[in-house]
Amino acid sequence: MASDILAVGALYQVPDLNKMRAIAETPQKAASPLKPFTPLKTKLTSIETKRIMSVLDETIQKVELVTLLSYMAANTEDLEGLLGEDLTRAVREHEDLCQVLVDKVSYLQEEEMQLQAEEEFEEEAWFRDLLLSIELQKSNLLPVMGQIKDSTKNILRLLLSRPQAAQLLRAQAQERGPGAQGFIDSLVELRGFLFEKLLTCPMEARDKSQFIQEITKRNRRNQEVIDTLENELEERMKNRAAEVEKENFVIQELKNHLHQVLKFSENSLLRTKQEAEKQQKADYRASQGRVAKIQQDILQLRSQFHSLVMENREAEQALRKKKYKVETEIENWIQKYDTEMSEKQDEYEELDIIHKEEKIQLEELQQRYEVLVEEFAQIREEREITSKKRMEDEQEMMRMVKAATLIQAVWKGYLVRSLLRSKRKKRGKGKAKGEKGKGKGKK
Repeated sequence: MASDILAVGALYQVPDLNKMRAIAETPQKAASPLKPFTPLKTKLTSIETKRIMSVLDETIQKVELVTLLSYMAANTEDLEGLLGEDLTRAVREHEDLCQVLVDKVSYLQEEEMQLQAEEEFEEEAWFRDLLLSIELQKSNLLPVMGQIKDSTKNILRLLLSRPQAAQLLRAQAQERGPGAQGFIDSLVELRGFLFEKLLTCPMEARDKSQFIQEITKRNRRNQEVIDTLENELEERMKNRAAEVEKENFVIQELKNHLHQVLKFSENSLLRTKQEAEKQQKADYRASQGRVAKIQQDILQLRSQFHSLVMENREAEQALRKKKYKVETEIENWIQKYDTEMSEKQDEYEELDIIHKEEKIQLEELQQRYEVLVEEFAQIREEREITSKKRMEDEQEMMRMVKAATLIQAVWKGYLVRSLLRSKRKKRGKGKAKGEKGKGKGKK
């Protein structure tokens, strides 16, 4: 489990590159006999195919940038002035997160190795506690992995917002690892295969598949015939070798026997030797005849193979004629479509002229409307000014009325107070004179 999590830390490492290359190379080798079925189109026409290719191109660009994150992390000081502060800070944070994840995973690996070494204590409580702690630590790795993914997305967003920095980083392609470069090459090969596949129309794909199936069936039948003949030839050669070996053994025995009886009869020895040589020549001639017959069979099979090839070529020519006929029908339909579209275009141009005339009338009416709007705005402004002036005059009149009322009230109050004051003075003087007369009488 810990070794699987460790693969997330190094984002530029790509597993099973050899398999991907084998898969990518297989269509190239299989496509070599299909050169006559090259796509007729050279450019993508539909929006969906263009979007597919744009998504794949964007993916390749992002993979090129992601595979150079290790180079950026190792050379942040040299690239700080070119990448900017925020991008440099994001790279350093990403490096710290990756280092934290690697440290945690290495610690988990050590603990797992310790558990594997102490498997005989599975029933102990401390063993279960240690296993539970390892599972908790593994669950704690998921947030760190999510942070690393978010950090990678943030760095890609910052790099894509700075084309100059991204271009500078792509220029350091020699710093990329061989596995990452192989993965990018595989993506580029996949883009080529996908581009060729998108250029191929369904009719061409159907014809190509039918042609491949027919050729494969015929090739399989021919290969079976060739295999059977080769097996027969091999068996006959083995039989011939066994016969020759047997004859050589017989000859050797005869030589030994002749050597033993040489002392008794030289004439019988010579006669036996001549018979053996005659038998050997006869066997050699018989084997030569068998070899010639087998070679004749091979030549006959080759002629059959060539005749089958010619038949296949004739069938291919017939298919080509059928394809040409279909293409001519398509061209006729295209011409019919062009004529109908030209008529529609003329009708559209007439409607466009009418539309332009109505548009000119609309512009004139709009100009008149704008003049009326300006006059209405001017009248409304004048009315607002007069209403404001009237309100100000009314407010001024109210202030003057209030001021006059206040002045009158103050003046009345002043008069009342002055009258009261004069009355008080008179009363005071009368009281003083009465008191003086009373005093004099008492005396």
